[in-house]
Amino acid sequence: MSDFRGLEAVRAKIAAIEATARADHGVLPFGEAQIDGRLPGGGLPLGRWHEVCGDGMEVETAAAPTAFTALMVAPLARRGEVVWVLRRDDLWAPGLLGLGFPPERLIQVCARDEAEALSVMEDALGTVGVAAVVGEVEAADLTAGRRLQLACEKRQATGFVIRRRPYGGQARREATGSAASTRWRVASAPSEPPAGEFGLGAPRFRVELERCRGGRTGAWLMEAAAAYDSGAYSWETTDVAHPLRLVADLGDRQLAPAQRTAVAA
Repeated sequence: MSDFRGLEAVRAKIAAIEATARADHGVLPFGEAQIDGRLPGGGLPLGRWHEVCGDGMEVETAAAPTAFTALMVAPLARRGEVVWVLRRDDLWAPGLLGLGFPPERLIQVCARDEAEALSVMEDALGTVGVAAVVGEVEAADLTAGRRLQLACEKRQATGFVIRRRPYGGQARREATGSAASTRWRVASAPSEPPAGEFGLGAPRFRVELERCRGGRTGAWLMEAAAAYDSGAYSWETTDVAHPLRLVADLGDRQLAPAQRTAVAA
């Protein structure tokens, strides 16, 4: 009987440890049921880290993934500083301002290599007053991913890894696993000006939620709302509005590849 009670005590301790490891630090809802319904807890999990990646030249330039990440991170700037770890010194603060991101909350750090970028991310995630950390990294293996997650849990900060190979070259071998809470694949999409107006409309993105721990995948067409609807979003206001909005729900199906037009010689 004593052995049985001892076993039950061990199981209880293990359950307590697992519960602590899965501590809920809240979510950041998009305000769109089609998206929030696929994320655990009804929004982007906070106190964890997330991957954002692109295809083709976006692997080197990361233009669309960077803009999409800035829009996701902007609401967190109300809670503290945002540290952005760069591999190339090409982040344009006025462009972030145009997306509704407050540049006065931005701290930029340019890392010499990928190992240093990951190290700076860990340090920043564990720093008092930092709400979110964005880092440009080609790949975060399971070991690096677990270290990032432990750093997120230390101060309940949220991490974002933009998968980027900033100087081109040959890709590293893809890791077989990831510790990221979610993985988003982002590509730019044609914008549409407001009805009855000319010029460019709000930036649009084709977004695939490829991986979601405890949730479901999906694909959507989304656009930036922050700088294009007066009063629609402000990082200084409440958490009700989100700087990304849904344009069309694409459900679970894959996004159709862009049609290529043959050009006569």
